[in-house]
Amino acid sequence: MDTPISGGGDVGGAEARERRGGPAPRPGPGPAAMRKFFQEIKADLKFKTAGPGQKLSEPSRVPKEKPKTEATPKPRQAPTDEAQMAAAAALARMELKPKAKLPSSQEAIKNQVRKELMAEAAASEKGLSEEEKDLTSPDKEGAAAPSVSGVYFICPLTGAVVKKDKKEKHLREAIESYFSVDPVAASIMEIHTFNKDREKVRVGVETMAKYLDNIYLHPEEEKYRRIKLQNKVFQERISCLEGIHRFFQAIGFETKTLPVPGQETTEEYYVLKEEMLTKLEDLKDYKEQLLSSEPVRAQLDRQLCVFKPSPEAARFELPNDFYNLTAEEIKREQRLRTEAVEKASMLRTRAMREKEEQREMRKYNYTLMRVRFPDGYILQGTFYARESVSALYNFVREALRDDWLPFELLGPGGLKLTDENLAFNECGLVPSALLTLAWDAAVMADIQASGEEQPASPLKPELLSRVQTLS
Repeated sequence: MDTPISGGGDVGGAEARERRGGPAPRPGPGPAAMRKFFQEIKADLKFKTAGPGQKLSEPSRVPKEKPKTEATPKPRQAPTDEAQMAAAAALARMELKPKAKLPSSQEAIKNQVRKELMAEAAASEKGLSEEEKDLTSPDKEGAAAPSVSGVYFICPLTGAVVKKDKKEKHLREAIESYFSVDPVAASIMEIHTFNKDREKVRVGVETMAKYLDNIYLHPEEEKYRRIKLQNKVFQERISCLEGIHRFFQAIGFETKTLPVPGQETTEEYYVLKEEMLTKLEDLKDYKEQLLSSEPVRAQLDRQLCVFKPSPEAARFELPNDFYNLTAEEIKREQRLRTEAVEKASMLRTRAMREKEEQREMRKYNYTLMRVRFPDGYILQGTFYARESVSALYNFVREALRDDWLPFELLGPGGLKLTDENLAFNECGLVPSALLTLAWDAAVMADIQASGEEQPASPLKPELLSRVQTLS
């Protein structure tokens, strides 16, 4: 063993003893030795932070027991028993520590879906889908014009074509103006059209019919010609209906305040005018009209268009009317989106997926259909999403010069639409679709064999006269 030198010290031995936890030598080192000692400590710290390697500042020091990076790899040796035991202990310690939870593929899917749904919910609060939000954004360059300007209806009373959001207002104005022509018919229209609860309408109309039956069958009985307005049945079944009071006035009733028999109080009644007793057959007709009438419904305008052949036929830019939801529908959609987040990472059967797809399709009220003819011309029309495919076949036939020509409609992927009773949303043809028309091959062969000259297009000339270009 080396003997320490007076006034200096075996620094390397001191470091080794310090690492082993052994006691330092009793003779204290001098100031120069202390400075050297701390310089070596600093150099050692720099070496540790710099990574493995040999300290060039200490060529005489014993190298530390650390693996060195070799220039040429050596064959891998099996770990010793001590190394295996140390590794096992380290592994045990790691297992005891709380592990950082890395996002699994399911978690990643759920997070992505959540982000998308939050974006959709923000857009739906403004009444727009994500596609529409992109379409109407001022930052979106080159946004195409909508394929149609909206959804329109034809008023059955005036024949006017009005936009969807103006439909009910126009119907009210049309019915109101009809009071000057036929007040009884106008009041019946009000009752059936503007009371949305069909069951309440049925009960109220049937109760009213009983009142009129009693008058018709017992005209001599004065009690049947009076109807107390505060009567419980009248209040619950009849008075709550919009238009009912105008109906009473139109068929010959007037309001009167009469004393209550056996009491000192008075109450309001509907009382049939005396002159109506000579028009009992009219009362019977009014009753039949009331029972048989239906709500006045504006007819969906197809907005028939014919376009020249275009590669843009499969591109649709739909306006808000095709996606617009009521406040209640928006709440329902948000609830469904929340459920979808939880289901996004679940394994679902094919039946479950198909059911969800059908539910998604049912949220659309309208669909824009295009039919491409063999010559490339395109016929376009607007339909209810719940209308049957037969409506589209009729639409196409009405546009043909020869409506007897048999044809088939092929959906996306060439699938034949053979079941005309299915609705568009049941076939996945919402909110828009491009179909292809195919003529019956045998019939077309017979026509060609006949040698008869065929028109340039099978569409009616009046439709071709206003053909448009798809933008």
